[in-house]
Amino acid sequence: MSKNQQKSISRKSLIILKVFFRHYPSLPYISKWLLISLLIGALVGSASAFFLQTLDWVTNFRETHIWIIALLPLAGLFIGLMYHKMGKSVEAGNNLLIDTIHNPKEIIPFRMAPLVYLGTMITHLFGGSAGREGTAIQMAGSIADQFTRLLRLTSEERKILIISAIAAGFGSVFGTPLAGAIFGLEVFLIGRLKYNAIFPAFIASIIADLVTKLWKTHHTHYQINLIPELSFQNIFYALIAGICFGICAALFSKTIHRVGAFFKSKIKYPPLRPFIGGIIVIIGVWLLGTTKFIGLGIPTIQNSFQEQLMPYDFVLKMIFTIVTLASGFKGGEVTPLFFIGATLGNALSYFIPLPTALLAGMGFVAVFAGATNTPLACSVMAIELFGAECGVYVAIACVVSYLFSGMTTIYNRQMIGEAKHQRFQNNSGKRFNEL
Repeated sequence: MSKNQQKSISRKSLIILKVFFRHYPSLPYISKWLLISLLIGALVGSASAFFLQTLDWVTNFRETHIWIIALLPLAGLFIGLMYHKMGKSVEAGNNLLIDTIHNPKEIIPFRMAPLVYLGTMITHLFGGSAGREGTAIQMAGSIADQFTRLLRLTSEERKILIISAIAAGFGSVFGTPLAGAIFGLEVFLIGRLKYNAIFPAFIASIIADLVTKLWKTHHTHYQINLIPELSFQNIFYALIAGICFGICAALFSKTIHRVGAFFKSKIKYPPLRPFIGGIIVIIGVWLLGTTKFIGLGIPTIQNSFQEQLMPYDFVLKMIFTIVTLASGFKGGEVTPLFFIGATLGNALSYFIPLPTALLAGMGFVAVFAGATNTPLACSVMAIELFGAECGVYVAIACVVSYLFSGMTTIYNRQMIGEAKHQRFQNNSGKRFNEL
């Protein structure tokens, strides 16, 4: 083949490619973010699998060696010293990730991942009341952001990367990839979704969930056996329940911030805060004579779907969680919020004539929706966890909880893209810590 023929073929090929890309302009974007999302999903899914499996181990060890709870204050002191010496730049946790999406600056230090992992393991091993989503999301964000320079991503592309990482971390740690994707898109800017991140968020979350399962990681299953037919009366009951869930979410969010501020104002040396918090928690365990309100509390969450519990269980879990996290222990708020919501729903079944399991499931997601301002993600999460039959009930509960939680959140760096209703319209464009 002559050089002229080769040049002619090259020109024709180039013209064909230009025409093809003119008709399908999204193809380069899809190709690029498919590869990035596959990479992020695989890494985050593996990290989540390791995290969940080791978390199960430390939980089982604690429950078979109850005496270890007595060392919780010393564990808190160690966590406080660790972050005081090495983790000041990443202590903001989830709020740092949200800030990075709004205003990308320096690369998130990779040490966020091992620090939050170790801090969470210690918290759960010695009996703190904390969750796991915060750890998974922070590990995901710090891992993903290391690729910003390597892939030469722009500021806007970096925002998409962090959103995808949050989606992957959330989706893989709970086994809810669709909810994970929507959570990543919804959590940082209330009232608006960032649609240019929708493809990477969904792919990263789905792949992370698949990889977590490939590592044979166990996820907790819940079941709602009875879903009543929709009626005006049952919708009214769901509205009442949603109001209760929203008030509970607002109370939790406001209290955890105020207690955190109290610890900071009264105890100037940061490592001493979790030490004191640890003392309060073990006194509470000793007075109650039970460990059901520490750790994740998964057995109690499961029981809330199956039997009538004490109507004050949600209050006690709220107190233990607020003291643990506000004093400086590590983990997350979401699983404790599941506990609080499920047991509150269980308590509401004393006077709201809906099935106990349905109310527990509604509370499971609705209190979380109100505390994080993510009603869409939580509605989808309920469908993934409990089945589509409960969809209308949980959606009502989540949306009403979101509205009745008012201008509160557990993530004070969330920005208000669009206010919940006219009364708060002047707050659009502000962060919650600016209100």
